[in-house]
Amino acid sequence: MRAALLPDAARRRFAALAGLTLCAAAWPRVLRAANGVVRIQGARELMGTRVDLIAEGRDGAMLSEAIAHAFGVMQRQAALMSHYSGASGTAAIGLAAGLQPVKSAPELMAVLRQAQAVSQRSGGAFDATIGSAGRWHFDPAQPRRPSADEVAQGLPLVNWRDLLLDQRAGTAMLRRRGMRLDLGGIAKLPILDAGLQALREAGIERALVNGGGDVLAIARDDQPAWRVGVRDPNRPAQVLGVLALKRGVLASSGDYLRCFEQGGQRLHHIIDPRSGAPTQGAHGVTLLAERVEDVNGFGAAAMVMNDNAARTLFELMPGVKALIARRDGSLWASPGLPLQAALSAEGLPLASG
Repeated sequence: MRAALLPDAARRRFAALAGLTLCAAAWPRVLRAANGVVRIQGARELMGTRVDLIAEGRDGAMLSEAIAHAFGVMQRQAALMSHYSGASGTAAIGLAAGLQPVKSAPELMAVLRQAQAVSQRSGGAFDATIGSAGRWHFDPAQPRRPSADEVAQGLPLVNWRDLLLDQRAGTAMLRRRGMRLDLGGIAKLPILDAGLQALREAGIERALVNGGGDVLAIARDDQPAWRVGVRDPNRPAQVLGVLALKRGVLASSGDYLRCFEQGGQRLHHIIDPRSGAPTQGAHGVTLLAERVEDVNGFGAAAMVMNDNAARTLFELMPGVKALIARRDGSLWASPGLPLQAALSAEGLPLASG
């Protein structure tokens, strides 16, 4: 259920696979200029993954300035929510666990509210207090699995109901000593959305942000939609098809990228709050919606749930289209999911968990 907010070699390798090779020239560069319209791309490492911003307009200097500002907005929010930094707002809540409420920034409070809402709706399949059950690191160069003792001692502290939010006072508190937050499974999309909103506020009307396979886009009605490739979680080297995205979000969770081998086991980054171990359900979930808050956290929750529970969850969410790659290799898709066949996804942003 977590997506660690720290550098990760596996993510970097995937970015290269997706045709997004990391290099100094990636920031900023002109991708296309036609009919007076300029397309500018910027890329940075944020939240343990590569984040690409693409914006179109007629003033290249303005586009570059807006992209730089958007990255600044995202960087500040990522620093606020990282549980790996002892100076973050998230860490401060953990340090004061069982002692006192902590005054928290509005952006952090908004993410915590979303976390509680997803936990309630999913019956606890998503739980931001999973950080209490030990630290995992998924960089293949320095992987870390918490010991059985760490998990056994921390697992009783995992309980989303013990995260207490006071909206009027703007404070958050963990009820018991030893509790810790891990917002990796729910912080990224709001951070990416904040970057896209910064571009919108700068007057940019056509833009896309791709953060480690989560893709958000805006475009006017008279502009073409962005085309986004959807990776097959059961066969990660292949692309299932392409979705047209004009305004909205395509969010993916999966067990096939951020993982490492240990003792003959492949251990991945989505952790079941009931066991403190990687989930054993679906290989991946891709969600399409108009708003971040409609999908945020639900992909990870669905991977914790069994197949029937996950399908029922999405059938009761009419504004969300879902694609679930089951462990047996089969796929389930919401009726009407507008997935188009693709002869090639070369050069397209890829939705991957």
